[in-house]
Amino acid sequence: MSEGLPSERFDPERHDTAAFACGAPGMDVWLREHAHDASRRNTAVTWVWNRGGRVVAYYSLSAHKVARDEVPHPIGRGGPVEIPAVMIGKLALDSTLHGQGLGGVLLADALTRVVAATQVVAARVVVVDALDADVARFYQRFGFTRVPEGLRLVRRISSVAIDLAGAAGE
Repeated sequence: MSEGLPSERFDPERHDTAAFACGAPGMDVWLREHAHDASRRNTAVTWVWNRGGRVVAYYSLSAHKVARDEVPHPIGRGGPVEIPAVMIGKLALDSTLHGQGLGGVLLADALTRVVAATQVVAARVVVVDALDADVARFYQRFGFTRVPEGLRLVRRISSVAIDLAGAAGE
């Protein structure tokens, strides 16, 4: 598998977003125009990969919750009525990195950060709202379960931690 770059917390003073283009214009705009404000308002923290100060990939994380009856039974079973979660709100690679297997590496970076965070603040699931069916299939390849009748996907953090520990031991 390809290796990514070390992720850093997004800082608009140090990270140039002007040339970032992932193929989904809304994702590009969000990074340029909203990522910093989301961080300032404590609604999402954005992490970036950069080359020479130019952002080439990013993801955002935020606290979230899901209703137990809105997720597949095996995931919600045993949980409270409102399940604490972490939302991967955005995850994108610059088009110059497409086709290199780095999407999964970026996702693993985000999930590693999620698992570490849950050692300090409890959460039971990771949630993603996919842009479309192709993006949903991407997450399903990494063990996420699609919520029926929509583009929301969820995965228990405990299973993420097991998979990451297994990958680290390889």
